[in-house]
Amino acid sequence: MSKRSIPLRKVPFMFLAALVALMGLSAVSAQSDMAMVRIVHASPDAPAVDIWVNGEVAISNLAFGEATDYVELAAGDYDVAVTPTGAGAEDAVIEATLSLEAGAAYTVAAVGEVANIEPLVLADDLTAPADGMAHVRVVHASPDAPDVDVAVADGPVLIQGLAFKADSGYLPVDAMSYDLEVRPTGTEDVAIDIAGFNAEAGTVYTVMAIGLAGDGSLTVLPLVDAAYSQATGGADQAPAMPATGAGGTASDTMSTAMILAIVLGGAAVIGGGAFMLTSRRQGNVTR
Repeated sequence: MSKRSIPLRKVPFMFLAALVALMGLSAVSAQSDMAMVRIVHASPDAPAVDIWVNGEVAISNLAFGEATDYVELAAGDYDVAVTPTGAGAEDAVIEATLSLEAGAAYTVAAVGEVANIEPLVLADDLTAPADGMAHVRVVHASPDAPDVDVAVADGPVLIQGLAFKADSGYLPVDAMSYDLEVRPTGTEDVAIDIAGFNAEAGTVYTVMAIGLAGDGSLTVLPLVDAAYSQATGGADQAPAMPATGAGGTASDTMSTAMILAIVLGGAAVIGGGAFMLTSRRQGNVTR
């Protein structure tokens, strides 16, 4: 069968090479009585949103295709609501109770078109890859796209039959550059061309397929779950702590070593055990 590209957006995936110089940064990994959470806006026709936690705005003006960094929260149950930016809690398009387990990390994505918007809660595995390896997870978050395969261009199929709201789990891969393709399952039609995916050694990735196939906005959102320093030329993992998150702009209160070279994301700060997030576009901190 000859290969053809269906008329969807081609996505050059020039994707963060030299990502984190840890520079003596304190650990961001969850403490024994804490959990870590990040939020992703993956609802393609929803406006920018505010995220409410226990009745207060925690994240302001998060737009489609944007994500926050991880933030630490005490384990337990939280009432979470999503509203159009600036609206009151009574206008929530999502209301859910989020149960967080101590020592765990989560990605919570708003998925589906706005008429059927819902939360997708993913359990994140921040385990350090083996020396010379990376971990990659693919999430299908496009509500009108069919089941998809992920394959190496002119090579093997890596993931088969991934349905909307499903994920591949974390797959160990050799640290190297890959040309990948997202295809409707069982075909060689290229829905998304992911050229030049650079899987960095010691790095854990989540890659979300977002947007709509019907209007040509289908694309990928790359997130870094964790990045570990690895010994060069050795078989053992260097005893460095992970830098986590997918933020594009780190808060001024955090080390600049936490700035990840991704074009998307929000900023998170953690202070005094309280839940605080810095608005992406505003300088104020909401509590």
